[in-house]
Amino acid sequence: MQSHTPSRTGRPRSAAADEAILEATRAALVDLGWSKLTLGDVATRAGVAKTTLYRRWAGKNELVVDAVAVLFDELELPDRGSLAADIEGVVLQFAAILDRPETKTALMAVVAESTRDAPLRERIRTSIVDRQKRLVLEGRARAERRGELPVPADPCVAAETADLIFDVAAGAVVHRTLVSAEPVDADWVRRFTALLLGGLAAASE
Repeated sequence: MQSHTPSRTGRPRSAAADEAILEATRAALVDLGWSKLTLGDVATRAGVAKTTLYRRWAGKNELVVDAVAVLFDELELPDRGSLAADIEGVVLQFAAILDRPETKTALMAVVAESTRDAPLRERIRTSIVDRQKRLVLEGRARAERRGELPVPADPCVAAETADLIFDVAAGAVVHRTLVSAEPVDADWVRRFTALLLGGLAAASE
């Protein structure tokens, strides 16, 4: 009686290789900039074959967006006891990530390139923006459980408000950090949070 072993359809994807490739991409961006970055250089830095990159990413745009997205996935929203404290904590985390050289270079590069590339713009939205909106939803749900915010009667309005909150918070921090080049310190974060909460309370009525 013959035993049948399921045939393998391909080599399993290595998490270690992915991590090395994304780290090498960020390092190459800092050293070379967007225009000089090549997949060949990334492969050499990561210690993998160029074909390994092409099996995972269609091109440079997709690779760089994923390299940036991983950095923002580090954001967390631990319970600090109040909505204001939760917001202040995550804003300081966000600013610290934006202040890293690899984040500044990579994010500015992909945003600039996306002005001429609609598919790249869409990938930024799905891989970075949409993934981080979880923080707004998580924070709002926690505030509702504490009784700090009312539960919205209309789920559609709640979703639209979540989008607006994310745009305001992320836009303000990105602009101050990368455009104005001003510090996002504890005092600024407290004042920003007070302003955001005033608008949030009004939007919830």
